[in-house]
Parts: sequence; structure tokens; C-alpha cells
Amino acid sequence: MKLWSKDFQHEGMIPSQFTCDGPDISPHLEWSEAPKETKSFALIVDDPDAPVGTWVHWLVCDIPPNVKSIPRNSLPRGARQVKNDFGKVEYGGPCPPSGTHRYFFKLYALKVEKLEGVTDKRSFYKKVEENKIAEAVLMGKYKRK
Repeated sequence: MKLWSKDFQHEGMIPSQFTCDGPDISPHLEWSEAPKETKSFALIVDDPDAPVGTWVHWLVCDIPPNVKSIPRNSLPRGARQVKNDFGKVEYGGPCPPSGTHRYFFKLYALKVEKLEGVTDKRSFYKKVEENKIAEAVLMGKYKRK
């Protein structure tokens, strides 16, 4: 499976419009080559370089299997968001306290239509791990000016 964005290159810098220094909207994401048996997708966006440990910026599940992209600042019909580490049920863009941080956009193809029983990031990660059949990663970097 492959994952990319029209808004930044893999291992490249994420533009400020997708961060706390701009309008903080979610970037375009697109994917291909998902397994035929995919029943849904899930997305995790996190920062492993945060001083408090990995910081979760966005959790999305129940993305229908026919969806192949997420436009900027949007969510696919039928998809569900789960509370991030900012305490919000939405995308929260990069906002590192210091230095350059890496942000991993991780897309998972799942063998179930819905992630049942997901109420927080812990249950989200657990259910994704139990049900994933493929994954793809896009990494971008950001440093505040």
C-alpha cells in the first residue's frame, strides 16, 4: 500500500497552513494498492519526538473501503474521529515546542468495517493492531519559526 500527499513530500517539511502556526487544517492524503479484502481504513497521525512521549494529533477510523483520498480540511463520509492528545475530536496540526519534529501519517487497511469499542487512543491502537492487514506511512517534518 502507498500513501502520499499533494501538500508535502515524504520526509519533507510540512507547510505552516497545516500547523498551529497557520489555519491548522488537515493536509491532502491519498493512497493506492490496498488489499482487495480491505473492509475499512484507519489513520493515525503522531509525533514520536514530543518531550512527553508520542503525541497523537489525529485518529480517524471507519473510513469506507472505496475511499482513496482525504481532501484538505475534510473527513470522508462515514468516517469517525477519536479524541487526540489535545483533548479534541479533530485534526490537531504540528506544534512542536522546540526543534524539528517528525510527524507520521499512518494509514491502515483493516479486515473489519467498523472499529467497535473504540473510545480513546489506547483502544484505537489496540483495535487497529488486532485488525490491520496492511499499512503505509508518510512522514513529514516541522519546526516552528
